[in-house]
Amino acid sequence: MVRVLATTLSLALALSLPLLGQAETKVPQSQAELSLGFAPLVKEAAPAVVNIYAKIVRQDRGRSPFANDPFFDDFFRQFAEPRARVQNSLGSGVILSAEGIVVSNYHVVGEASDIRVVTNDRREYEAEVILADQASDLAILQLKDAHELPYLELRNSDAVEVGELTLAIGNPFGVGQTVSSGIISGLARTGTGGGQGFGYYIQTDAPINPGNSGGALIDVNGDLIGINTRILSRSGGSNGIGFAIPANLVREFVRQAQSGSTEFRRPWAGMTGQPVDADLAEALGMGQVDGMLISELHPQSPFVQAGFEVGDVVTAVDGEPVNSPSEMAFRLSVARLGGESQITRVRQGQVDIIPVTLSEAPDNPASDPIVLNDQTPMPGLVVARVNPRVINRLQLPLSAEGVVVLDPGPYAGRGGVQLGDILTAINGQLVEHPADVPRLLRDSGRWMQLDLARQGQRVSLRFRL
Repeated sequence: MVRVLATTLSLALALSLPLLGQAETKVPQSQAELSLGFAPLVKEAAPAVVNIYAKIVRQDRGRSPFANDPFFDDFFRQFAEPRARVQNSLGSGVILSAEGIVVSNYHVVGEASDIRVVTNDRREYEAEVILADQASDLAILQLKDAHELPYLELRNSDAVEVGELTLAIGNPFGVGQTVSSGIISGLARTGTGGGQGFGYYIQTDAPINPGNSGGALIDVNGDLIGINTRILSRSGGSNGIGFAIPANLVREFVRQAQSGSTEFRRPWAGMTGQPVDADLAEALGMGQVDGMLISELHPQSPFVQAGFEVGDVVTAVDGEPVNSPSEMAFRLSVARLGGESQITRVRQGQVDIIPVTLSEAPDNPASDPIVLNDQTPMPGLVVARVNPRVINRLQLPLSAEGVVVLDPGPYAGRGGVQLGDILTAINGQLVEHPADVPRLLRDSGRWMQLDLARQGQRVSLRFRL
């Protein structure tokens, strides 16, 4: 376990910064301590940061005979034969237990078939992904035959403050383990791209470059603040704007992985919202500009059961501030399913704290998925009834209903049908249940028309059978 007292900061910084979050600092007592810089801290923390080499096999379609034709290239590319392509991925990871639990980014290892982990002292381990989530860009690995490894402690990331000193440790550009220093530049950063709306990051100016993904962002005690995940850059190099996934979310990932979960389970809010700005705060009669206005609620949302309504403002979850939908999603993700969270609500100027029982999106009514067979014109097409669980998984609008495409299959996919399409009609006949689809397809003549709803737009596709 890494636990280091920060006795090696520069004298000027030590005098100007009294207490950094929960970290206990100490003024250097000698020139020798000043000259060491961060060396003792790095010596203790670096062995818990690993290099990750992964191979990802992707299925690409072969070269089309019309590849040089600017008109036909895009159309015929989908009919080419699929071809396996091996993609090598390079990144970093952080050891979180002596038995070899390692956290990294989904985009580094989430789809890998062969993962090799190399420690700071050049030991190599095979690893397997035991839990991964693309939306959060996190993956938990288990090293094989690993024992008594050095590891980092997870800090309460809600206690981190802007201005704290920090170190980023990783393997940028594959040059080998590298350490860079900086400060915490910002908290609760959202809207930086990636994922499915769950982005909620700690910002740092410690230089982060490609290959740092999955590496450690630590404080002056050697505790893990976050997992480095992305940068903002036009050139691809570091501009001093890097983002890390907070340690509190990492902690919940590790807990679920160690409990045997193979899929990250997060509570379902069943709501949409928008940040409260100055104009909105004035219209709502709020004394300050903060919180998230609830703009839509699903009838089966646990917040509806707790008495929330459209127009209410959520300002905090379990005492931690909420100012955007991404922040709300993060706060619920770090809370545990089955428990209660205390939600601070503002309604017509009155502030109340209301307990809400957290649960997954219900599979009600039953989704009743159906896989079409070879007796239909579109074998391999998978459809299901829209319900809260399907809405949550596919990120559909809360108002979505009907029959949704879970997998277009080879034939419908070639014709333009996509995952998440709502199938509204076949040859003018309404589709109300998944069982309607194979029957209506079999009744088609030489031509078939599919009417779809896709991201709020109506789409009609015609097929010749």
